[in-house]
Amino acid sequence: MAKLFLSLGSIIMGLAVIIGAFGAHGLEGKLTEKMMKNYQTGVLYHMIHGIGLLAVGVIALKLTASSALNGAGWSFLIGILLFSGSLYVMALTGITKLGAITPIGGLAFIIGWVLLVTAVVRGL
Repeated sequence: MAKLFLSLGSIIMGLAVIIGAFGAHGLEGKLTEKMMKNYQTGVLYHMIHGIGLLAVGVIALKLTASSALNGAGWSFLIGILLFSGSLYVMALTGITKLGAITPIGGLAFIIGWVLLVTAVVRGL
């Protein structure tokens, strides 16, 4: 589990840098201010939860594998895909109905953090 989440976290963080750079350099002046802000919010949460995935991997090196720790990692990944992904697509296409998906990703982030603290408290 540690190797999986460290690998996924590294890939997710690399993608966050690429997506962030594309937004800063390739989209400047091409999106409305609101859509650029949505895009930047997606990148911010993408990066924060990529670090969360890396944390899950590091913690997995120290603690016995648990369903809570495993669930935390998958929740972060699902949150990135739904929350950040919906904001990226919405900003690039203007399809604002995709905003309905964003809170589901936010809920996945919250679940991930709750599961992470649960795993740590039980594992220590």
